[in-house]
Amino acid sequence: MIEDKNPQRTPVEQLGEFGLIDHITQNLEIGNESTLTGIGDDAAVIHHNEATVITTDMLVEGVHFDLSYVPLKHLGYKAVIVNLSDVYAMNAVAKQITVSIAISNRFPVEAVQELYEGVKLACKIYGVDLIGGDTTASTSGLIISITALGEQKKEDIAKRSGVQDGDLLVVSGDLGAAYMGLQILEREKAVFKENPQNQPDIEAYTYLIERQLKPEARKDIPELLRKLDVKPTAMIDLSDGLSSEIIHLCKSSEVGMTIYEEKIPLDPTVINACEEFNLDSTTIALSGGEDYELLFTISQNDYEKIKGNPNLTVIGHALPASSGMHLVTRGGEQVEIKALGWNSFNETGE
Repeated sequence: MIEDKNPQRTPVEQLGEFGLIDHITQNLEIGNESTLTGIGDDAAVIHHNEATVITTDMLVEGVHFDLSYVPLKHLGYKAVIVNLSDVYAMNAVAKQITVSIAISNRFPVEAVQELYEGVKLACKIYGVDLIGGDTTASTSGLIISITALGEQKKEDIAKRSGVQDGDLLVVSGDLGAAYMGLQILEREKAVFKENPQNQPDIEAYTYLIERQLKPEARKDIPELLRKLDVKPTAMIDLSDGLSSEIIHLCKSSEVGMTIYEEKIPLDPTVINACEEFNLDSTTIALSGGEDYELLFTISQNDYEKIKGNPNLTVIGHALPASSGMHLVTRGGEQVEIKALGWNSFNETGE
């Protein structure tokens, strides 16, 4: 489906591992004072003034992405975003990343360079330094693993375990778009397989596809909360679906939760696409995943500070653990919240 924009094919072995590293990391700039030494030594050296937040994530071809419709530059960008989102979900500021890739011999130097162009673009936009990593051979396609580091005052770090009875549950942005973008891409892939001459008409789905292929991490939300003088009691990012993340918060904090179907923020394009695919939009918001919005709780005393903010929606509140976890439908019915999010082990039959 995606045309090869790199007709030139330079075998990786022509440069060798170290030559490849030099090639893809040339002209890297360091922007954070906490980065003392980046690429070029045996190890990077950083110095954070506050507590250090560390997260890592791995993306595997055939499990997490399909290169028949995912451009390599977008993949590099998204791989960084996935990790930065976890840092912001700790109410921290991302500062550095390392990138490790395993590639098979079907990937020329130009393809690796395109992947790293996406990585570098994400670093530039989010003010993060690329300080190291590794490259190695793979016998089964492409694997990319990124570690992100951030910092925050110890007392301001938001954990999953901080929810208090009565806290309000707040979500940023809108939900379900990334999952519906994936449905569009999978449908067009199937059409293309049947008729390679067919040119997909996906202009009407631009927002959905962008949310799948080029998501953005919500760096702005912790910054907004600081400006509003609101300290989240707990926070998590929406990678596996709203229902799964609510369960994570409740289990870690030993509380219950009630959310309201009518409050769940949905973009009109999501609702339209769900109707087209004969899917329930609330179910998609609950279980879709990959939205990379932030889900957090605040004290009821802070409600007036966020009320009416277009970036934030209050969708529910915490209760004693004995109350359980429920969705109140538009008809007033209470439905138990269950983990319906994506599970890579289920998908691969493990």
